[in-house]
Amino acid sequence: MNHLLALSIAILAGLMMTRVFKPLRLPAVTSYLVAGVLIGPYVLGRIGVPGLGFTTKDSVQALSLISEVALAFIAFSIGSEFRMSDLRKTGRQAFVIGVFQAVAATIIVFAALFVIHLIWPDRLSLPQCLTLGAIATATAPAATLMVVREYKARGETTSLLLPIVALDDAVGLVVFAVLFGISKTIVEGEAQLLSIILNPLIEIVLSLGLGTLMGFLLTQIEKLFNSHTNRLNMTIATVFLTAALSMIEFDAGPVKIGFSSLLTCMMLGTVFCNLCPLSEDIMKASEKWTSPLLALFFVVSGAQLELSVFRDIFIVGIGVVYILMRCIGKYSGARISAKMTHCPEKVQKYLGITLFPQAGVALGMCTMAMELGEQGNLIRNITLFAILVYELIGPLLTREALTRAGDIVAKAPEVENRRKNRLAEVLQERSRNGK
Repeated sequence: MNHLLALSIAILAGLMMTRVFKPLRLPAVTSYLVAGVLIGPYVLGRIGVPGLGFTTKDSVQALSLISEVALAFIAFSIGSEFRMSDLRKTGRQAFVIGVFQAVAATIIVFAALFVIHLIWPDRLSLPQCLTLGAIATATAPAATLMVVREYKARGETTSLLLPIVALDDAVGLVVFAVLFGISKTIVEGEAQLLSIILNPLIEIVLSLGLGTLMGFLLTQIEKLFNSHTNRLNMTIATVFLTAALSMIEFDAGPVKIGFSSLLTCMMLGTVFCNLCPLSEDIMKASEKWTSPLLALFFVVSGAQLELSVFRDIFIVGIGVVYILMRCIGKYSGARISAKMTHCPEKVQKYLGITLFPQAGVALGMCTMAMELGEQGNLIRNITLFAILVYELIGPLLTREALTRAGDIVAKAPEVENRRKNRLAEVLQERSRNGK
């Protein structure tokens, strides 16, 4: 399928689906994902008519660059939430909760899967239990940010949520590197202690260093321009460049030299928003520019969801256990640590629910898990099943949690009426002018 045709159909399908789901009051993210599933290779794509949907997995994969760029801007936006003025108030709480809930999810998922391993050791191995436990740490920043933007969520829960989601990436990298390294050692029978310890540390340090450098350069270059439009263009170009540089990787003996695109772009946003006095205005402008990009990202993500995983009852069963145990780990970990750090009751009660969505980072982890050979296939399929469920219901749960926490306030009826009246007046005026 022609790439340009595919892009246009994806955006149009996502936008039309938001109209279909409007009576159900579902988040736009869910609408985009459902649209992606419908035009994906498992539904309309099966008909094989170009222009009606993505006919093959390769046609979806051809748009993977969209996902890379979208995730870079998502990370950049989340990084801008790390303003020093806010971190002085919530930094300690975000750090404690971010680490505690991630580790809690890993422990609870591993414990539940280990019990299944003891019952069916031939179907679920110890390395698979360890790797799936590590993948449980990851939270999807994209879906969370989209819900926060769409409903203009503001409050104590939201102010903690975004830094925690950002921190999740760093914690997840470390936990996954360690547990996956142990899993590879068990499977291959060779100790790789050096790479287990150094790889995640090097990746985090290099990512933060590159992000800091690019953030400083962007701040200095912005001073050369007086036009707001040119500053926005420079910001967008820098995010593109940072994302491209973060894809560089190579091996130095037993140690892998590489970057995390999410961490790098988050650090870019953090440094930029703290050094540039005009950053707040530029960030607001970039949100409007990236709106169709994010819509396209979620439609493509929906098209990538593997519906074939439903064919294996064992995978579905393990997937259900993984989903439930991860939710318990995220919720209980967030609630306990929020209470430890003296967060308000509403934060203790609802923060954990907002951490349920899972997608991009987990998908990258399960791709790495394919290095375990045949054992990696089961890990990949279970993760894909979980992502399918989380992506469809996660945004809805996030919205409900933020609403109950008081961070999302429903529009007053008089506001809606004013908008309708204003629209009617504009239409009447145009009608009169036409005559």
